[in-house]
Amino acid sequence: MQFLLALMILTGVYWSILPDMVQQWYEDANYSHGFVVPLIAGYFAYERRKELAEVLAEPWWPGLLLVVAGLLQLVVGWLGSEFFTMRSSIVVTLCGMTLFLLGKRLFRLMLLPLAYLLFMVPLPYIIYDMIAFPLKLFVTRVSIASLKLMGVVVLREGNIIMLPFTTLEVADACSGIRSLISLLALSVAYAFFLKMGALRRSLLILSAIPIAISANALRVIGTGLLAQYWGAKAAEGFFHEFAGLAVFVVAIALMIGLGSLLSKGEGGAE
Repeated sequence: MQFLLALMILTGVYWSILPDMVQQWYEDANYSHGFVVPLIAGYFAYERRKELAEVLAEPWWPGLLLVVAGLLQLVVGWLGSEFFTMRSSIVVTLCGMTLFLLGKRLFRLMLLPLAYLLFMVPLPYIIYDMIAFPLKLFVTRVSIASLKLMGVVVLREGNIIMLPFTTLEVADACSGIRSLISLLALSVAYAFFLKMGALRRSLLILSAIPIAISANALRVIGTGLLAQYWGAKAAEGFFHEFAGLAVFVVAIALMIGLGSLLSKGEGGAE
């Protein structure tokens, strides 16, 4: 009852912050996975329902310090108009509330669901750009090298691919950053759904990085080939949108395949 009351108070405190974050999930395709993150976190908690029911709540007062830290983080973010600081503070505050009202043993069981909620918080644009820019250059270099091996006459200037009859730009969406953010969130959920050791689980989660980048490099290469042999119009419009979806489906298929291989001999899905 105390925890439910605390959640109601928490909802009131963050009432002006959460709707803006949900709006960004809706408008920014990079963070559309935010809608499913709370559901997956809830599923993690549901999977632990038996253990949670067996553990007695033993309030731990030092957890109140973490609650205060989360609220101070909220205030600092509000004063600086820094959305990531404000939005991520809800996870810190929830962790503190769990420790303070339910105790350390229950907190350990709830750590994964609570930590997973961080995936719903959009990254600050400065960090996003720090990741996206080098990725764009890397994908461009790989695509140029691959197109040259296929006999395509092509030049590169930064993240611009220059073909004989058209010019292509490797934008943020083609860098792999969009797939990377979503695929990392899905890989964590998938890795903890499968029954495997910590090393294999870490390997599966980290594999989201090369899978997302490689899949998007294939998208750029395919776009370059279409533009070279069928014209720029063939590489735009429907194909461009379809290729983005197809790339993500391929990345998920690779992730599932790798997970199946890694989980062999360790009991399969939990």
